[in-house]
Amino acid sequence: MTRYVCTICGHQYNPGAGEPAFGIVPGTDFSSLPKNFCCPVCGAGLPLFREE
Repeated sequence: MTRYVCTICGHQYNPGAGEPAFGIVPGTDFSSLPKNFCCPVCGAGLPLFREE
């Protein structure tokens, strides 16, 4: 499964794992994240993530 990496701090969003602490359930595709989703580590917005 594709991962998405924050270009600011390196945090990885893994769609298979989601971000349960932030209400993002496992299996949530990156394109389905809320538009106001921010990196849970540094607060960077979606445009600052890159596909890996």
